[in-house]
Amino acid sequence: MGVSDAYSRGRRLVVDQPATLVVTVVGVLLLLDLVVQLVTGVLPPTRLARYLWTGLRLGLIYGLAGIGLSLTYSILSFANFAHGEYLTVGGFSGWAVAFLVGGYGVAELSDLLLVQANPGVSITSTPLAVVLGLVGAIVVTVLVALVLDRLVYRPMRGADGISLLIASVGVAFILRYLVAFVFDVNVRGVTGGTVSYNVGGLPINAHDITLVAVSVVLMLGVHVLLQRTKLGKAMRAMADNKDLARVTGIPTERVIRWTWMLGAGLAGAAGYLVVLTRGSIIFDFGWILLLFIFAAVILGGIGSVYGAIAGGIIFGVASNVSRVWLTGPWSDLADPVAFLLLIVILLVRPQGLFGGVTTA
Repeated sequence: MGVSDAYSRGRRLVVDQPATLVVTVVGVLLLLDLVVQLVTGVLPPTRLARYLWTGLRLGLIYGLAGIGLSLTYSILSFANFAHGEYLTVGGFSGWAVAFLVGGYGVAELSDLLLVQANPGVSITSTPLAVVLGLVGAIVVTVLVALVLDRLVYRPMRGADGISLLIASVGVAFILRYLVAFVFDVNVRGVTGGTVSYNVGGLPINAHDITLVAVSVVLMLGVHVLLQRTKLGKAMRAMADNKDLARVTGIPTERVIRWTWMLGAGLAGAAGYLVVLTRGSIIFDFGWILLLFIFAAVILGGIGSVYGAIAGGIIFGVASNVSRVWLTGPWSDLADPVAFLLLIVILLVRPQGLFGGVTTA
C-alpha cells in the first residue's frame, strides 16, 4: 500500500507539476555540489560564510524597504514606484543630520547640511551622530511621504491602480531630480573608519552589525504593531477587505495615513543603513535598489509583510551564494541568477512564497 501511494504521488508530481520536479532536482544537485566542495576543500567555509553574511545584510535592506511597498500595495492597491526615492531621501536627510551632529565645529554648516564635507562619522567614533541621523532619516522621509500623499495621492483616492502607478512614476522623477538639484549628482564617501571583528575568520565591522541589529529590531516592531495593536488589526482588516472595514467603522483615512508613515519610515531607515555599510551615497541609489526590492516583494508574495521580509532575505542570500558557482567574469551574473530564481519560484508558486493579499 505504501509503495502504491508513493508511486501515485510520484506520478502526479511528474505529470501535473513537472516544474516543481525540475526545481527540486536542480536544488538537490546544487546542494550536493555545495557539500562536496566544502568537504573537498574547494570551497573554504569562510568564503561561504562571507557570501551568507553579505547576502543577509543585503536581504535585510530589501526586506525592510519591501515592507512599505507591500503595505502600500495591499492597503492602497497600487505599486508605488516612488518608493525607491524614499530610500534616497532617507539616505541624504539622515546623513545631513549625522554630519551636522558629528561634524559641528569641524566644517562649514552649509557643507555639512549638503553632505559635502566628510567629518568621518562612524558608529564607534560618533555613535550619537549615527543614531540621530537614523532618527532624522525616518522623520524626514515620513514628512515627505505625508506631504506627497496630501498633494498627489489623496486627491486621487478611488482612482484605479494604473493611474496611481503612473502618478507614482512622476513623483519618483520629481523627488530624484530634486535631490540631485539640492545635493548634486556626484558620488561621495560619507562614513569614517570603524572597528572590525574577526568572527571565525570572517571580518565583520561595527557598521554591518548596526545594520543587522537595527533591521531586526524594526522588523520585530512591525510584527508587534500588526499583531498586538488596534492600528495593526485595522491595517490587516483594510488589506483583507476595504469595503467591510469601512462598514465596520474603521477610520480608513487614518489607517492610510499610518500606512504611509510606517512604509516611508522603514524605507528612510533602509536608505540610511545601506549608506552606512556601503560608505558612499549618490542621488539615484534608491532607484537602482527599487528593482531588487520589487523582486523581493514579488518573490515573497506581494501584499504580505512577512513575505516581503522572507523574499528580501532569500533574494539577497541567493544572489550572493550563487557566486560559489559564478566565479571570475561570470560573477557579474549573480544578480541575473537571483532573478532567474524568482522566475523559477513563480513558475512553481505563482502567488509567491507567502501568497495572497494579506498583511498577516
